[in-house]
Amino acid sequence: MIDRDVLKKYGAKEISLAKENVIFRETEEAQNYFQVLEGSIKMITNSADGQEFIQGIFKSNDSFGEPALFCSFPYPSTAMALEPSVIIKLSKENFLRLLEENFEIHLQLDQILCQRLKYKSMILSEISFYDPEHRIMSLLKYLKDNSNETDVIGKAMTRMNHTYVVPYTRQQIADMSGLRVETVIRTVKKMEGDGKLQLVGRKITL
Repeated sequence: MIDRDVLKKYGAKEISLAKENVIFRETEEAQNYFQVLEGSIKMITNSADGQEFIQGIFKSNDSFGEPALFCSFPYPSTAMALEPSVIIKLSKENFLRLLEENFEIHLQLDQILCQRLKYKSMILSEISFYDPEHRIMSLLKYLKDNSNETDVIGKAMTRMNHTYVVPYTRQQIADMSGLRVETVIRTVKKMEGDGKLQLVGRKITL
């Protein structure tokens, strides 16, 4: 999102992460801006009974954790590497200076945060009011609409010849939709039988 060279000009540092390395934990104070260079990062919260809910998955060029940085409240969720990844970290002070001196970047970031609010609103409505099939289809359609236009094997959703391939596991879809994995498996199979999606190998396609 923000050019790597621009971030480095303001003092950003690159950090390599192994799978499941934690970047920050829920309740910690936000002190840095983070952006993904390679790999993918998930933001998660856990219920009282230990069920994980994925608040978002961020891939190459995505930033994450900004609301806590802007509004000076503790992180509401934990950020963790989904796979070996490289991120870039910039101190809060230098990040705010970057935005002050680069209005076009500030505006671009505002638009991205608005899209995330739209996603949060959609997920909250789905969890509150709709059955599993509707929740899963709404999530998949949202991901498709916001997917990369180019094929990045193993890194992002792909759109090739109008076919959209979802690389997330059934467990990750469950964690993003607030459902149990058994419910996702059963519902996806039914949706395939009804012709609402296809299974190619174990991959869901729309």
